[in-house]
Amino acid sequence: MRSGILAAVLVAQFFGPAGTGLPVPRSDFRIPGAQMREPGNRNAEPVTVRVGVLRRGGGYAVTSVPLEDYVAGVLSGEGVRQSRPAALEALAITIRTFGLANRGRHRADGFDLCDQTHCQVVRPSTPPTERAARATAGRVLMHAGAPASVYYAASCGGRTEIPSNVWPGADDPSYLPSREDDGCGGAPAWTAEIRESDLLKALRASGFRGNRLNDLRVLSRNSSGRVASLKIGGLRPEEISGQDLRVVVGRTLGWQHIRSTSFELRKQGSTYRFNGHGSGHGVGMCVIGSARLAERGESTEGILSRYFPGLDISAASTVLSTRAAPRGAGGAQASPGLSSPPSPLAATTAAIAAAPGPEVLVSLPDEDEGERDAIARQASVARDELARTLGVTPPARVVLRIHPTIDDYAQVTGQPWFTPGAVVNNELHLPPLAALRERGVLDRTIRHGLVHVLTDAALSKRPMWVREGAAIYFAGEAWMPGEPAPRPFVRPEPRASCPADHELAQPVSVGALSNAWTRSRECFTKQIQAGRGWRDVR
Repeated sequence: MRSGILAAVLVAQFFGPAGTGLPVPRSDFRIPGAQMREPGNRNAEPVTVRVGVLRRGGGYAVTSVPLEDYVAGVLSGEGVRQSRPAALEALAITIRTFGLANRGRHRADGFDLCDQTHCQVVRPSTPPTERAARATAGRVLMHAGAPASVYYAASCGGRTEIPSNVWPGADDPSYLPSREDDGCGGAPAWTAEIRESDLLKALRASGFRGNRLNDLRVLSRNSSGRVASLKIGGLRPEEISGQDLRVVVGRTLGWQHIRSTSFELRKQGSTYRFNGHGSGHGVGMCVIGSARLAERGESTEGILSRYFPGLDISAASTVLSTRAAPRGAGGAQASPGLSSPPSPLAATTAAIAAAPGPEVLVSLPDEDEGERDAIARQASVARDELARTLGVTPPARVVLRIHPTIDDYAQVTGQPWFTPGAVVNNELHLPPLAALRERGVLDRTIRHGLVHVLTDAALSKRPMWVREGAAIYFAGEAWMPGEPAPRPFVRPEPRASCPADHELAQPVSVGALSNAWTRSRECFTKQIQAGRGWRDVR
């Protein structure tokens, strides 16, 4: 995930259309020239990336694309038209690095990378993008012996940003600093006016509750000057981060409104006016800035050292290994006679193949992708802790899917907006990240769902209150659905009955579900305290 407002969108607005927006047939990926091949076998097929091409009716068609053809296609989708070769080559190396570092992002869906903003936008290649891909073939930004986790955005607005200011919990490596960018110079400046009713619609779609937006104002800014948090009057939760506001508005009303978090805000009647500059999250390379630096004569290496200080650029090579070792083998299989250091793709493949223990695969909307590693770590720690507590073996794979809007969550799971999560086909589905994070309930919501994943099979023939009671009890929850923050657990009346299945499966309101949860926990806890194991509660 590179930017909220795509570089391609910015190009269309300022430099003309960047592409058709239609799925790209496989033939459009093919370009002549050097392709990366398996070590020791130059007659082998080129290294490929499995790309999910979005279908018009939904879903993906998967096609295998030679890596350098993929780079040329992404350059067409993400670059600035008429860029000098140095800018295109710097972006080509960044695109290749991003693709290798994120190869397998869509493993839960059966392919590596999609062709949309969620990964990298792919369009039919052009002669300039093909030349840039060939000129940089095999060159990758390296960190600690592997492709670096890099980002790029359409425009940083004059100052780049550190990852954690955009995605809470993200690492802030030294090669992704916040610093002034004289190449970008603050372009583009933008203004947006959004009606109060439309803002309310966007916030409610992402899980914020309330019937009227009374106020919206900036509370704080981070060290780069971008909006860190805002006050939301009349809704719950009552605060939202600047990045989350940009995301919830973009997903519901369109990304052309709040293009970055570098903005000033004031209310005029029933309309909120945003005056800002820049486009996207601002982390890593600024595409507009790199194009302008190239116009001034900056080299490919000079551009990369500005935006990714301290990273090494691997030497050009026409060989990469795609052989993934069997799980537990400890790395990629070696080719006979291969004595050179492992290639970037070999290192990436080995890291994926040799990952110890069960996997946690996280599926996120595009603008939340920067939080993937933090959420995966959080879920992995919780899964292992809960498995030890429950005395069970974790499943070989846990899939955690976080939805972009409440409507999307409800449509996929069949659950109402106020439910904290659902397990569908043994995959854990959660409502939008923004509301869970602002309410401070992300961790306990993940834990609640993981208990279901670990225990539902063993408790499948019990009433629903047993399964729900186990999830609430072992997740250590003292909160109820729909609450903006944890609250003391309320005990039901002494004679309260355990809830019927329909009270939990088809709750009519937040209050009804809270009551059913309270009774489930009480009934479950009573039997545990009487000495029964969780498998024996009935």
